[in-house]
Amino acid sequence: ERGVPVPQDEPLDASGIEWIRMGTTVATNALLERACERLALLVTRGFRDLLHIGSQARPRIFDLEVAVPEVLYEEVIEVDERLIPHQPGCRLPGTDTLPVIEGRTGASLLVQRPLELSALRKELEGVLARGIRSLAVLLLHSYAWPGHEQQVGALAQELGFQHVSLSSAVGAMVRAVPRGYTACADAYLTPCIHRYLESFRQGFTQQLREVPVLFMRSDGGLTPMGQFSGAHAILSGPAGGVVGYAMTTHRHGHGHPVIGFDMGGTSTDVSRYAGQYEHVFAASTAGVSIQAPQLDINTVAAGGGSRLFFRSGLFVVGPESAGAHPGPACYRKGGPLTVTDANLCLGRLLPEYFPRIFGPGEDQPLCRDTAARAFRALAARIDAFTGTGTGARPPRSVEEVAMGFIRVANEAMCRPIRALTQARGHDAAHHVLACFGGAGGQHACAIARTLGMGRVFIHKYSGILSAYGLALADVVHEAQSPCALRYEPAAFPRLEQRIAALEQQCRDALRAQGFTEGQVGTEAFLHLRYEGTDCALMCSAKDHPPTPRSCRAGDFLSAFTSRYQREFGFTIAGRAVLVDDVRVRGTGRSGISCDTPLAPRGEPPRPDTVTRCYFEEGYLETPVFLLEELGCDHTVPGPAILIDRHSTIVVEPGCSASLTPYGAVSIAVGSGPPPQHGAPPGPWDPPPQGPPEALGAPQPQGAPQPLGTQLDTVQLSIFSHRFMSIAEQMGRILQRTAISTNIKERLDFSCALFGPDGGLVSNAPHIPVHLGAMQETVQFQIRNLGEELREGDVILSNHPCAGGSHLPDLTVITPVFWPGVPRPVFFVASRGHHADIGGITPGSMPPHSKALQEEGAVFVSFKLVKDGVFQEEAVREALLAPGRIPGCSGSRNLQDNVSDLRAQVAANQKGIQLVSELVRRHGLPVVQAYMAHIQANAELAVREMLRGFAARWGSALEAEDHMDDGTPIRLRVQLDPQEGSAVFDFSGSGPEVYGNCNAPRAITLSALIYCLRCMLGQDIPLNQVGLGPPGWDPRDGTPH
Repeated sequence: ERGVPVPQDEPLDASGIEWIRMGTTVATNALLERACERLALLVTRGFRDLLHIGSQARPRIFDLEVAVPEVLYEEVIEVDERLIPHQPGCRLPGTDTLPVIEGRTGASLLVQRPLELSALRKELEGVLARGIRSLAVLLLHSYAWPGHEQQVGALAQELGFQHVSLSSAVGAMVRAVPRGYTACADAYLTPCIHRYLESFRQGFTQQLREVPVLFMRSDGGLTPMGQFSGAHAILSGPAGGVVGYAMTTHRHGHGHPVIGFDMGGTSTDVSRYAGQYEHVFAASTAGVSIQAPQLDINTVAAGGGSRLFFRSGLFVVGPESAGAHPGPACYRKGGPLTVTDANLCLGRLLPEYFPRIFGPGEDQPLCRDTAARAFRALAARIDAFTGTGTGARPPRSVEEVAMGFIRVANEAMCRPIRALTQARGHDAAHHVLACFGGAGGQHACAIARTLGMGRVFIHKYSGILSAYGLALADVVHEAQSPCALRYEPAAFPRLEQRIAALEQQCRDALRAQGFTEGQVGTEAFLHLRYEGTDCALMCSAKDHPPTPRSCRAGDFLSAFTSRYQREFGFTIAGRAVLVDDVRVRGTGRSGISCDTPLAPRGEPPRPDTVTRCYFEEGYLETPVFLLEELGCDHTVPGPAILIDRHSTIVVEPGCSASLTPYGAVSIAVGSGPPPQHGAPPGPWDPPPQGPPEALGAPQPQGAPQPLGTQLDTVQLSIFSHRFMSIAEQMGRILQRTAISTNIKERLDFSCALFGPDGGLVSNAPHIPVHLGAMQETVQFQIRNLGEELREGDVILSNHPCAGGSHLPDLTVITPVFWPGVPRPVFFVASRGHHADIGGITPGSMPPHSKALQEEGAVFVSFKLVKDGVFQEEAVREALLAPGRIPGCSGSRNLQDNVSDLRAQVAANQKGIQLVSELVRRHGLPVVQAYMAHIQANAELAVREMLRGFAARWGSALEAEDHMDDGTPIRLRVQLDPQEGSAVFDFSGSGPEVYGNCNAPRAITLSALIYCLRCMLGQDIPLNQVGLGPPGWDPRDGTPH
């Protein structure tokens, strides 16, 4: 850069360096590889396995082999100490004589067992002798009173431990498991990071002692090198990109909210910015939950290197990646087909503009022929599978197959964007798409058009936007304190005192780094939740000034209720609001600006060349422009390709690209093909101008045809993504709007979409036992209610004869009608486990019940909503009805039951809204046809699996097991290798038992579907996987 030679064996002269800002993936890689510091965990006695047990989460519920993440520590030390919360009226023996201490949350605690340090000293000395130098400390309730942890930490440092992470200091929030994970991650990663920093400093003269070195934290703020720690380093790498687009796109986009779209080689990261960074405070990486502020970045395994497959009639993109070696097929190293190969075969990547660094000798260009040969072979497989190429339809071309995979990849990348917008109450169409990363420019227009967005913004440094963001970022210092106060006037003085103390702490820390008072700003947050719920929101009062009824720092209650209403669709009137944490974020603004105005050219843009590029319309002549030769007075209509040193940008037909005064590319996105079947135009659709023939415009060869009801394998793959996305968004709405811990925290719920016959179309991967049972429930209502199913009705059911599992699982079903169609055109349903619905014991699952009524309220076909009116009085009466049975009680938590039922209705309504959008776009016959196609495809996949299973294991299988009382369960499976079918015969199993250990028909079907889905070993939309109706033997009630 300066023209001065630098010998490799000498430190770099730092005299000309003003500052260094860095992001790093060292922490993430170390966590993924489990290759870092040897670590010991010190925990309250009796809880040595707490972190090994963890949350018992299974992100992939169909994996036959569940890989339990390895814990980070290799030794556990249990220490004698125990604090318990002080609760007046507690009946534990001896509590009235225990010492009482005041916690920093405002609550008091009892010292049940004081800390014993003498025995601990010997154990710590033994750990040191075995070579372990890093220690994580997790003591129960230390978030409220850290005294015991601080004493342990002082002893460990005295003995010579090089690093000690106290959970009360690293993640001072309630919940011991994530707090312990966070302390372990910090103790595990921080020594590794410090070694990395030390080696970096050694490469400069004076070890950078005179140069400010700042590192990006996971929350999007910079911190001095000496304060950079493991718990705040996980997203250090991608965080810079979020800051980059926030400081550029949002600033130049007139304040419109922005979706960040960072498409790399193996995955795509999406995030949202609407004037302030969106954070999460608990996230998992490599099986480790970390409770620290992190930017809310959603990742999907679809990138330029994602592999392409054709499986059981579906186009599949990822999650497997070709990696850097061998890389995509076009890299000339024998790699598989990838998204990059598809773009190359469509003419969207031009080998002549890439360096010659490919092949075994790394001296050759990208090879389109290699990719085309692989696509040709795949096209032949697809034609053989679908029976095309035999006269009825010509064989698929390379371009058709490649375009199909691009469309499926685009739909996969739209799913996390919908999760960030639609599922949280935002309209995706009102956002700007900020595209960066090496591969995003080829997909940005198509994704924006699919989501209804009107503009794509690509910064001139989009290929290195993460580094650019580091230069623009603010230095951040955060301070946080746990709390246990109600948000009410009596607590305002204490809250204001805490906020003021944390603000002063942040200001002092930033001034110590050289910032003036005018450069320092602070923002206060309160972590608020309704009493009796577990859903806390970190709320700022930035746009809510103080009122006479709020604290002086701002109207946090108004901020909380408005956000709760937006995200969840309701608020809980009359319920107290609790403060879990007080947090202050201090920022030191550097005021750095790197914008350089771009001069106008004064002449029309001139293409560097013209190529042929394949789009939905077929091949089109596409000019290629070099970005460096364009000026701010240039506008380039699509189709076109813009190329610079870091990226390739595809401007699709109907779009137009222009350069901003600072050199960024702004693309106005057209509407694409018009919606079908009278659908209303989207927000960015241009006014109709008449058909192309009427305007004298030639029709491009291969112009896209309206989507019909006949099966198209590409559209089948796209619809499978859409249907699964609908079920997932319903689940997010239910989880966020529910009150009970069972649904919100334990995730004991399922949401699903059903066809007009009640057959399951897609079920988000929630609870396995709900898979087949919900279908049985919907089909029972169709048979039972018939013509009584009317528009505006919502049905509540839990009875075993109606497809129920156990009574606490309440199913809410909404039939959906369409104008001009007399019967429901589809159904949506949600099933959630309610904590209590009455019965002989709390929890509604008594181990000794003999009759159904002893387990609580029973619903067969109860109209929860009738003619659009929620029947609250009737459902309350039904939930209290068990109390009229001797020895039983009605619901013991009636208000939460009603709130959770409302949440289930809201989740169903979200599903209706999303499917209705599909119907308006494609027409009811098309959507219903693809519901059936999805079900048929699942059956096809299962038949293929059964054929393979029969070939390997034979056509007749049987097994027998026994219940605790000796009752036999016998299963015989007869496979037909030709048809790929199976008969599951349970005859010979024991009779029903006099108790509650009986499996109704719906449970049996669920078990079969779950087993088949696990054996399938591939991702398909979750439905009945081809399971036909069982026979039912009236002699013993067993299915066969």
